Amino acid sequence: MDEARADARDGFVVPAHNARIEAGTPEFRRTNVAVFFCGFAIFAILYCPQPVLPLFVAEFGVSPAQSSIAVSITAVVMAVSMLFASSISEALGRKAMMLGALVASSALTLALWAAPGWDSVLWLRALAGLALSGAPAVTLAYLGEEMSPKAVPAAVGLYIGGSALGGMSGRLAAALGSDVGAGHGSWRLAMAGIGIMGLISAVFFWRLLPPSRHFRARELRFSGLSRSMLRLLKTPAISLLVLAGFCLLGSFMTLYNYLGFRLEAAPFSLSPGLAGLVFLTYPLGSLGSAWLGALASRRGRGPVLVGCSLAMLAGLALMTPDSFVMIVAGLSLLTFSFFGAHAICAGWAPAAASADKAQASSLYLLLYYIGGGIAGSLGGVFWASHGWVGVALFCGLLMVGVQAVALALSRTTQAR
Repeated sequence: MDEARADARDGFVVPAHNARIEAGTPEFRRTNVAVFFCGFAIFAILYCPQPVLPLFVAEFGVSPAQSSIAVSITAVVMAVSMLFASSISEALGRKAMMLGALVASSALTLALWAAPGWDSVLWLRALAGLALSGAPAVTLAYLGEEMSPKAVPAAVGLYIGGSALGGMSGRLAAALGSDVGAGHGSWRLAMAGIGIMGLISAVFFWRLLPPSRHFRARELRFSGLSRSMLRLLKTPAISLLVLAGFCLLGSFMTLYNYLGFRLEAAPFSLSPGLAGLVFLTYPLGSLGSAWLGALASRRGRGPVLVGCSLAMLAGLALMTPDSFVMIVAGLSLLTFSFFGAHAICAGWAPAAASADKAQASSLYLLLYYIGGGIAGSLGGVFWASHGWVGVALFCGLLMVGVQAVALALSRTTQAR
């Protein structure tokens, strides 16, 4: 049974026409709510260990750089697996892949509650990355197929907004849960709660997402995947976008991985729960992705991306002094502009591809998450040798890379 007929049994009536979803329609709003829940769950699960990395150091006797592997391994496994998940979705359908990803990754996060040791934590996090791979690129491909071209930037912005809120909720729940359940293994109850939250989000996603009307199933093949990726990399805009993605998440994940270590050390000496309150800046990411995504559709992606990269550097500079107020101000500006930049790049990648749009999204996200995984753990070396100054300089170099790419992209035909 094809995807459209299966979804019709869930209570949706597929319109007789074959028009794409237009902004402002009831179907547009329902789709946005569904993908908002999808982004919310994905990124709550992906980033929830960040605020409890110091607790991993204390309980399992690992270094700060080693503790960050609990985040990095999920991101890297997810990124590599997305290459194959996109091809599987071409055969099985978009909605089935996204729903399966949400359910499986939520169940694996719930299982962290009973993890007996560090190795089992890493295995569960790696498997969660494998499960999550069925959602991010497939969601962007779904939006590209079903939305009208003018509606895509705003829809992608709202999806990224859901990811921002999910990232905040996962981190904040883990941080506050570790304080509420103070003691050995206090992070476990928080992980279980995040897993349950993910399962609830999956139910809303399943009920709300409209059926695909423009999806056409293809035979499952992996043989042409490498050729497709190489062909896409020959497109100048796509090759620049994947480089921007690498630098974007590389800098952002590094900052958030080690900010908790900074705030829990002197002169701040905050508890994990209090240090985790800085994640309340994340709703600004939702605003940034939605507002800047819409602005890019009016003013052009390139110029807006240049502005986002400059704002990220300004935010990083504000975080330099040992002032909690300045750290929050800088983190707010950085978070707002980061999610705007990511929304622009994530929507730009499939738009720049004349074919293989799902693979274009996968390629962008592959380098995006690999950048976060590699840089997120490498930042621990800079933390160990030079503290926050080392982390900030490392992140600053990555942000300069984003700025250079943004300037190059702004000169391309697609940027205008």
